[in-house]
Amino acid sequence: MFDRKDVTVEKIKESCRSVLPITGIVLFLTLFFIPLSSGLLLSFLLGSIFIIVGMALFNIGSDVSMSQIGAHIGAKMTHSRKLSLILILSLALGIAITVAEPDLQVLANNASNINTMALIITVSVGVGFFLMLSMLRILLGIPLKYLLFVFYGAVFVLAFLTKGDMLSVAFDAGGVTTGPMTVPFIMAMGVGVAAIRSDERAKADSFGLVALCSIGPILAVLVLSFFYKDNSAANNALLEVREFETSVSLGFGYLRAFPKYMAEVALALLPIFGFFILFQYISLRLQKKAMARIMVGIVYTYVGLVLFLTGVNVGFSSLGFCLGESMGRSSFSWVSIPFAGLMGWFIINAEPAVHVLNKQINEISAGAISEKTMGFTLSVAIASAMGLAMVRVLTGLSILYFVVPGYFIALILAIFVSPTFTAMAFDAGGVASGPLTATFALPFAMGVCTATGGNVMTDAFGLVALVAMMPLITVQVMGAIAMIKGRKRTKTINITDVYGNDDIIELWEVN
Repeated sequence: MFDRKDVTVEKIKESCRSVLPITGIVLFLTLFFIPLSSGLLLSFLLGSIFIIVGMALFNIGSDVSMSQIGAHIGAKMTHSRKLSLILILSLALGIAITVAEPDLQVLANNASNINTMALIITVSVGVGFFLMLSMLRILLGIPLKYLLFVFYGAVFVLAFLTKGDMLSVAFDAGGVTTGPMTVPFIMAMGVGVAAIRSDERAKADSFGLVALCSIGPILAVLVLSFFYKDNSAANNALLEVREFETSVSLGFGYLRAFPKYMAEVALALLPIFGFFILFQYISLRLQKKAMARIMVGIVYTYVGLVLFLTGVNVGFSSLGFCLGESMGRSSFSWVSIPFAGLMGWFIINAEPAVHVLNKQINEISAGAISEKTMGFTLSVAIASAMGLAMVRVLTGLSILYFVVPGYFIALILAIFVSPTFTAMAFDAGGVASGPLTATFALPFAMGVCTATGGNVMTDAFGLVALVAMMPLITVQVMGAIAMIKGRKRTKTINITDVYGNDDIIELWEVN
């Protein structure tokens, strides 16, 4: 059914590269330094297996189904050349696809002061609205940096007026929504819509979709904070920790969790599945072979999501929380800062899309920025972001002390560097904040925060936001270095971007 017979093996390898480094570090710490119950550790190991297999199946299914659905619908919207239809469908599809985003599901389950469904719907509407604006930007050729200035200006005006217990969640929401479900889908739609324009810069304008769709959730949750009456008593509620006394109780614990996540995932995928079936019946009329391929991909996506969420919620996040809590209670709680940095280093190196991004930037800069240099810079950036997040946990500093100067620097850089680098930088934030950030790093921060007596909602949340913010600065700094070292050519070349789409970019020649 799939073009490449080894695609499953390759996806499992990618999942292993993402999960096993963290698993190895945790095993080393818990076996020799930090005592945790054997049942919790065994549950974590089983959860790691579930996550590896689940991520692999989910990524296969997403490539075969969600990306194809986005491409087909984007192409059909293009052929219609009806602006109202393009905007309405973009809004509806943005909402439908975000509801099924696994990273958002994890964040919503951990945010104790906001109703899970209320947060998911709010964030989904934010993505849908900004996907609609993104399509309008592509059609009209509006420079990305102008929109970034306007909307981030609105973000920080609202941020200074928002209660602290919703502020960190809002910024984290912008990071988790640009995940493995949403990104391939919206990028495929963007390429289809860009085909309406005939100028050379049309495809280049498809960069920045992820950047704008990351702003939508932040604004949506900030607006929600003015109307939503949260449960302040739950602000320090603990993440649900599942411990098992015997191997049998562990096995049945996982089995009892399956029906819950099977129902949740079915409900999450139902909107996009129903929309696709309706669109197929009314307009698409795909051939049986193509339709069967997409249906098999949806099954892979469903099974992968069920395994992923079960492994995360039953085993992975529980140990992350307990590990953080043990570190926080020790007299060496400050060790959580370098440990978080170490996690950040391995998390970013394990993201397959990051290596593609590094290669792309090397090509754009004509060798002025090597893959090794860019990889090292991103590793330092994400490690620093994770370390800063733990500094927040231990000190209780507001997230505004970090994101305001960070985004200010990023927006100032956008004035001076190439628009292509700016778009890639803001898109790269979605690449950096991968699944492990929400599933292990955030629960770890919550555990440290709980043990040290901090407020989980204001101090621990915000970790994902910092991880998503750092590439905005580092990629643009690399772009500025390329400008200093080289001069701009008038020639353009085609490359494949980090999401697998062919795009036209500007080439830099090194002096």
